[in-house]
Amino acid sequence: MTEDQRRGESPSEEQTAEDTWREVGRQFEALGESLSKAFRAAWENEQTQQHVRSMRDGLEKMVDKVDRAVKEAGESEQGKRLRAEAEKTAESLREAGEQTWQETRPELVSALTTVNAELQRLIDSLEKKPSPDSQPPEQGQED
Repeated sequence: MTEDQRRGESPSEEQTAEDTWREVGRQFEALGESLSKAFRAAWENEQTQQHVRSMRDGLEKMVDKVDRAVKEAGESEQGKRLRAEAEKTAESLREAGEQTWQETRPELVSALTTVNAELQRLIDSLEKKPSPDSQPPEQGQED
């Protein structure tokens, strides 16, 4: 029995499927080339370049305004109070995080050890099972 007959495919069916997948690959390649050409054409267009420059100028102005507002707010009394409160909150969160880590670390290590042991048991059982290729052929079957 040939490999194709065992799989239930005739050589022409296998060739057709292979041709189909090759065509899919060619279509993806053509799509990539088309997208690349379209992107290059759009990017090299002077009007596109002008829009990009306008957008960049607008973004730079926005960043400058936000930066100025942040600096002004940070220098005000309210800004200084907010900064002090934020620092206290950050310190409290850091301490709480450290405490939580110290409390949960043993449980996490135990859980990871258990998962590792279970995975090792699964691997061992999979390695013990004979693969279908390693089984002796049935009597009376022709190749």
